[in-house]
Amino acid sequence: MPVYAFILADLIAISIMVFGLYFPRHRRRDLIVAFLSINVGVMGVTYAMTNADISLGFGMGIFAVLSIIRLRSTEMDHAEIAYYFTAIAIGLLGGFPALSASLSFTLMAVLLGVILVGDNPRLLPRSRQQQMVLDQAFTTEEGAREYLEALLGATVHRATIRKVDLLNESTVVDVRYTLHAQVERPTVERVGAQGVAAEVAR
Repeated sequence: MPVYAFILADLIAISIMVFGLYFPRHRRRDLIVAFLSINVGVMGVTYAMTNADISLGFGMGIFAVLSIIRLRSTEMDHAEIAYYFTAIAIGLLGGFPALSASLSFTLMAVLLGVILVGDNPRLLPRSRQQQMVLDQAFTTEEGAREYLEALLGATVHRATIRKVDLLNESTVVDVRYTLHAQVERPTVERVGAQGVAAEVAR
Protein backbone atom coordinates (compact mmCIF):
# COMPACT_ATOMS: atom_id res chain seq x y z
CA MET A 1 0.00 0.00 0.00
CA PRO A 2 1.41 3.48 -0.82
CA VAL A 3 2.88 5.58 1.95
CA TYR A 4 0.21 8.23 1.41
CA ALA A 5 -2.41 5.84 2.78
CA PHE A 6 -0.39 5.49 6.00
CA ILE A 7 0.00 9.26 6.26
CA LEU A 8 -3.72 9.75 5.75
CA ALA A 9 -4.56 7.08 8.33
CA ASP A 10 -2.19 8.70 10.81
CA LEU A 11 -3.72 12.15 10.30
CA ILE A 12 -7.23 10.77 10.69
CA ALA A 13 -6.30 8.86 13.86
CA ILE A 14 -4.52 11.79 15.52
CA SER A 15 -7.38 14.13 14.59
CA ILE A 16 -9.89 11.79 16.22
CA MET A 17 -7.72 11.54 19.31
CA VAL A 18 -7.13 15.28 19.68
CA PHE A 19 -10.40 16.82 18.52
CA GLY A 20 -12.78 13.95 19.22
CA LEU A 21 -11.43 12.61 22.53
CA TYR A 22 -8.87 14.82 24.24
CA PHE A 23 -10.11 18.38 23.84
CA PRO A 24 -13.83 17.72 24.53
CA ARG A 25 -12.84 15.97 27.77
CA HIS A 26 -9.90 18.03 29.05
CA ARG A 27 -10.26 21.44 27.35
CA ARG A 28 -6.56 22.22 27.38
CA ARG A 29 -5.87 24.08 24.18
CA ASP A 30 -2.08 24.43 24.50
CA LEU A 31 -1.56 20.67 24.20
CA ILE A 32 -3.37 20.43 20.87
CA VAL A 33 -0.37 21.70 18.91
CA ALA A 34 1.94 19.52 21.03
CA PHE A 35 0.03 16.33 20.24
CA LEU A 36 -0.29 17.15 16.54
CA SER A 37 3.33 18.20 16.07
CA ILE A 38 4.85 15.28 17.99
CA ASN A 39 2.68 12.84 16.07
CA VAL A 40 3.57 14.20 12.64
CA GLY A 41 7.20 14.66 13.65
CA VAL A 42 7.54 11.07 14.87
CA MET A 43 5.82 9.79 11.73
CA GLY A 44 8.21 11.75 9.50
CA VAL A 45 11.34 10.72 11.37
CA THR A 46 10.21 7.10 11.48
CA TYR A 47 9.59 7.04 7.74
CA ALA A 48 12.99 8.65 7.11
CA MET A 49 14.65 6.02 9.30
CA THR A 50 13.09 3.20 7.31
CA ASN A 51 14.60 4.64 4.13
CA ALA A 52 18.05 5.56 5.45
CA ASP A 53 21.04 3.78 6.94
CA ILE A 54 20.28 4.73 10.56
CA SER A 55 20.38 2.28 13.42
CA LEU A 56 17.20 1.54 15.34
CA GLY A 57 18.93 2.36 18.63
CA PHE A 58 19.88 5.81 17.37
CA GLY A 59 16.33 6.53 16.29
CA MET A 60 14.79 5.36 19.56
CA GLY A 61 17.33 7.48 21.41
CA ILE A 62 16.07 10.54 19.53
CA PHE A 63 12.49 9.75 20.52
CA ALA A 64 13.53 9.27 24.15
CA VAL A 65 15.28 12.64 24.26
CA LEU A 66 12.28 14.37 22.70
CA SER A 67 9.95 12.73 25.21
CA ILE A 68 12.05 13.78 28.20
CA ILE A 69 12.28 17.38 26.99
CA ARG A 70 8.55 17.59 26.38
CA LEU A 71 7.52 16.05 29.69
CA ARG A 72 9.87 18.29 31.68
CA SER A 73 8.76 21.49 29.96
CA THR A 74 5.23 21.64 31.42
CA GLU A 75 3.07 19.99 34.02
CA MET A 76 0.91 17.16 32.71
CA ASP A 77 -1.34 14.79 34.58
CA HIS A 78 -1.30 11.04 34.01
CA ALA A 79 -4.17 11.08 31.54
CA GLU A 80 -2.43 13.70 29.40
CA ILE A 81 0.79 11.67 29.45
CA ALA A 82 -1.24 8.72 28.15
CA TYR A 83 -2.53 10.87 25.29
CA TYR A 84 1.00 12.06 24.64
CA PHE A 85 2.44 8.57 24.25
CA THR A 86 -0.57 7.48 22.22
CA ALA A 87 0.21 10.30 19.79
CA ILE A 88 3.78 8.99 19.56
CA ALA A 89 2.62 5.39 19.04
CA ILE A 90 0.19 6.39 16.28
CA GLY A 91 2.99 8.34 14.61
CA LEU A 92 5.28 5.32 14.75
CA LEU A 93 2.62 3.11 13.17
CA GLY A 94 1.98 5.68 10.46
CA GLY A 95 5.67 5.95 9.66
CA PHE A 96 6.23 2.26 8.89
CA PRO A 97 4.68 1.62 5.46
CA ALA A 98 6.56 -1.66 5.36
CA LEU A 99 4.13 -3.01 7.93
CA SER A 100 0.93 -4.67 6.86
CA ALA A 101 -1.66 -1.96 6.32
CA SER A 102 -4.35 -3.97 8.06
CA LEU A 103 -2.11 -4.53 11.10
CA SER A 104 -1.03 -0.89 11.32
CA PHE A 105 -4.54 0.50 10.96
CA THR A 106 -5.94 -2.04 13.41
CA LEU A 107 -3.35 -1.08 16.02
CA MET A 108 -4.23 2.59 15.54
CA ALA A 109 -7.89 1.75 16.11
CA VAL A 110 -7.00 -0.28 19.20
CA LEU A 111 -5.05 2.65 20.66
CA LEU A 112 -7.97 4.99 20.09
CA GLY A 113 -10.34 2.42 21.59
CA VAL A 114 -8.21 2.17 24.74
CA ILE A 115 -8.25 5.96 25.14
CA LEU A 116 -11.99 6.05 24.42
CA VAL A 117 -12.75 3.56 27.20
CA GLY A 118 -10.01 4.33 29.71
CA ASP A 119 -10.59 8.10 29.76
CA ASN A 120 -14.37 7.92 29.54
CA PRO A 121 -15.93 10.18 32.23
CA ARG A 122 -18.64 7.56 32.78
CA LEU A 123 -16.02 5.01 33.88
CA LEU A 124 -16.04 5.03 37.71
CA PRO A 125 -17.59 8.53 37.74
CA ARG A 126 -17.73 8.86 41.55
CA SER A 127 -14.09 7.96 42.16
CA ARG A 128 -11.90 10.92 43.09
CA GLN A 129 -8.32 11.69 44.06
CA GLN A 130 -7.18 14.96 45.60
CA GLN A 131 -4.39 16.40 47.67
CA MET A 132 -5.87 18.39 50.52
CA VAL A 133 -4.55 20.71 53.21
CA LEU A 134 -6.43 20.22 56.49
CA ASP A 135 -6.49 22.76 59.32
CA GLN A 136 -5.79 20.14 61.95
CA ALA A 137 -2.68 18.11 62.66
CA PHE A 138 -3.31 14.38 62.18
CA THR A 139 -0.57 11.93 63.03
CA THR A 140 -2.53 8.80 62.09
CA GLU A 141 -4.17 7.94 58.81
CA GLU A 142 -7.19 6.52 60.64
CA GLY A 143 -7.96 9.89 62.21
CA ALA A 144 -7.50 11.70 58.90
CA ARG A 145 -9.76 9.17 57.16
CA GLU A 146 -12.62 9.68 59.63
CA TYR A 147 -12.25 13.46 59.35
CA LEU A 148 -12.28 13.36 55.55
CA GLU A 149 -15.27 11.04 55.33
CA ALA A 150 -17.32 13.47 57.44
CA LEU A 151 -16.04 16.44 55.43
CA LEU A 152 -16.44 15.02 51.94
CA GLY A 153 -19.53 12.92 52.45
CA ALA A 154 -17.76 10.02 50.79
CA THR A 155 -16.13 6.66 51.43
CA VAL A 156 -12.40 7.22 51.80
CA HIS A 157 -10.41 4.24 50.56
CA ARG A 158 -6.96 5.63 51.19
CA ALA A 159 -5.63 8.68 53.01
CA THR A 160 -1.85 9.05 52.83
CA ILE A 161 -0.37 11.73 55.05
CA ARG A 162 2.28 13.70 53.17
CA LYS A 163 3.16 16.36 55.72
CA VAL A 164 2.19 17.22 59.30
CA ASP A 165 2.80 20.73 60.68
CA LEU A 166 2.31 20.59 64.46
CA LEU A 167 3.23 24.26 64.88
CA ASN A 168 0.54 25.58 62.53
CA GLU A 169 -1.76 22.59 63.05
CA SER A 170 -2.12 21.53 59.44
CA THR A 171 -1.86 18.28 57.51
CA VAL A 172 -1.23 17.65 53.84
CA VAL A 173 -2.94 14.43 52.80
CA ASP A 174 -3.42 12.58 49.53
CA VAL A 175 -6.91 11.12 49.56
CA ARG A 176 -8.61 8.57 47.29
CA TYR A 177 -12.36 8.34 47.78
CA THR A 178 -15.71 7.45 46.24
CA LEU A 179 -18.64 9.84 46.42
CA HIS A 180 -21.91 8.47 47.70
CA ALA A 181 -24.74 8.13 45.20
CA GLN A 182 -26.54 11.13 46.74
CA VAL A 183 -23.85 13.38 48.16
CA GLU A 184 -24.84 16.14 50.55
CA ARG A 185 -21.86 18.46 50.60
CA PRO A 186 -21.27 19.97 54.03
CA THR A 187 -22.35 23.59 54.34
CA VAL A 188 -20.26 26.31 55.91
CA GLU A 189 -22.39 26.10 59.03
CA ARG A 190 -21.92 22.37 59.38
CA VAL A 191 -18.19 22.64 58.82
CA GLY A 192 -17.96 25.43 61.37
CA ALA A 193 -20.00 23.47 63.88
CA GLN A 194 -17.74 20.47 63.49
CA GLY A 195 -14.66 22.67 63.68
CA VAL A 196 -13.26 21.42 60.39
CA ALA A 197 -12.11 23.09 57.24
CA ALA A 198 -10.16 22.06 54.21
CA GLU A 199 -8.41 23.73 51.36
CA VAL A 200 -7.97 21.81 48.17
CA ALA A 201 -4.39 22.14 46.90
CA ARG A 202 -4.44 22.50 43.18
